[in-house]
Amino acid sequence: MDPAGEQPATPAATGAARGMTSYGDAGFSRFLRGAFLAAAGFDREDLDRPIIGITDLTSDFNPCHRGMPGILENVKRGVLEAGGLPMVFPTMSLGETLLSPTSMLFRNLLAMETEELVRAQPMDAVVLVGGCDKTVPAQLMAAASSAVPVVVEVTGPMITNTFEGERVGACTDCRRLWAKHRSGELDAKRIASAEGSLATTSGTCMVMGTASTMATMAETLGMMVPGGATPPSPTGDRLRHALKSGRRAVELARDPILPTEILTPDAFHNALTVLAAIGGSTNAIVHLLAIARRAGVDLGLQDFDDRSRETPLLLDLKPSGRGYMEDFHRAGGVPVLLAELRDRLRLDHVGVTGRSLRDLLEDVDPPAAWQDTIRSLGDPLRPGGALAVVTGSLAPDGAVIKVSAATEGLLQHTGPAVVFDSPEDAAQRLDDPSLTITADSVLVLRNAGPVAAGMPEAGSLPIPQRLAAAGVTDMVRVSDARMSGTSYGTVVLHCSPESAVGGPLALVEDGDPIRLDVAARTIDLLVDDEELARRRERLVPRAPEERGWRRLYSQTVLQAHLGADLDFMSPGPAVEAEPRG
Repeated sequence: MDPAGEQPATPAATGAARGMTSYGDAGFSRFLRGAFLAAAGFDREDLDRPIIGITDLTSDFNPCHRGMPGILENVKRGVLEAGGLPMVFPTMSLGETLLSPTSMLFRNLLAMETEELVRAQPMDAVVLVGGCDKTVPAQLMAAASSAVPVVVEVTGPMITNTFEGERVGACTDCRRLWAKHRSGELDAKRIASAEGSLATTSGTCMVMGTASTMATMAETLGMMVPGGATPPSPTGDRLRHALKSGRRAVELARDPILPTEILTPDAFHNALTVLAAIGGSTNAIVHLLAIARRAGVDLGLQDFDDRSRETPLLLDLKPSGRGYMEDFHRAGGVPVLLAELRDRLRLDHVGVTGRSLRDLLEDVDPPAAWQDTIRSLGDPLRPGGALAVVTGSLAPDGAVIKVSAATEGLLQHTGPAVVFDSPEDAAQRLDDPSLTITADSVLVLRNAGPVAAGMPEAGSLPIPQRLAAAGVTDMVRVSDARMSGTSYGTVVLHCSPESAVGGPLALVEDGDPIRLDVAARTIDLLVDDEELARRRERLVPRAPEERGWRRLYSQTVLQAHLGADLDFMSPGPAVEAEPRG
């Protein structure tokens, strides 16, 4: 005991002594752990170092991550150079194009798995290496509750290629060329050739889709070593950044800054500002809502609309502009964009570097005159409002639209509904010659929200083939689904509450007039209340999912305007449970 008669504090366990396995005998637990680590080639000197966990999301079912092994090796080298012990561990890998029905269904499962493994395994800090769409948001959700420092690293975007002499890349150009095929402009031979030209390297989509947006959000939130969102996957720049992440993780293990200290209201203010300036994916809205909720930060749809109204679109990248992520990287990446937005950001925020954003930006120059990818505030690509939130009788709790990727003439539009009861129904009937549909119709997709279907990227319905052949390139589309961040068009998404829990989408019938007015921030079903009440009485409750993850998910998932997280996974304000049928 010390002179005051108090027992000295026991130092917190570190490294291999953290979180001992429960055998009812602490000494045996330590002995057995040492024995098995010795079998793996680790000696006592190794085990005296800070242990840095590193997630491995390599999977043959995730082509975007095929460059991950090299990135992991460089993270490990950085850890070793800084005196730490790297320990790589696998988590599930969510490859967007090879998961059914949608990778979004499994975002919360990856978040839960990552959180539990970081907690259960002995590590003093962790580098979460992700990339493809839902991996980074899941990892950030897990980070929000982590009791050890977290550094986020990504695989980085692909590099562009050419098709018939035109520069192309996944996946905005995938959608554009497929639309040309549907309209008859590209025949079967040419579209087959395009298939081999659009995604030719490792990495995520090289436009400002969801993967690029969430990498940019991770850097802006302060969860990534600066400069990490943009280096293309196959480049030395990417590998050198991974090296820095490994080194920094060891420093954080010795002098911790926890995610709870980073994911603050100031961090989300900056993220929403940058999201508007880059014309980021609408998916980032539902992801940031979930991350903020887990971090205990009060964030709502109105915050996104407010920041978007005030922030011009500065980044000239597809689908809102012309360029690709490699152009953004050459122009200086996120640090240069932040420098241009300096006066609109909260500069006292401190991220994983341990330095304030103000200090970090002291050495960053504004956008250079030789490039035109990062525009200045005095010469934006478009004024504020790249993203918008609309509410009304069709979406009482809100819906979102990417204005910068929409058709100006359709942002105020009234037309008759053509209703599809599921993504499968749309796939079967959209091109049916007997379907009554014109360019003025409003395509309505329901039963594609979180509870009904895991919220797939089905909201950007294709233009019906006969209209596409006649030259129609865009129509108003409304749904409780999401759309890919690489998509474009006048598409209203995330209608909340969704149809499966009795939201107004469930009441729409063919021919009902729907009015969209983005300037007024409204989306309305122009049907009188008495008729809607009669229709509601006829609604049939949906059958529950039978088993497993889908049952747990459908019973506990929150609505889109709350981030579509599981209701028991966040400390956010209590919400009244939605009826589940």
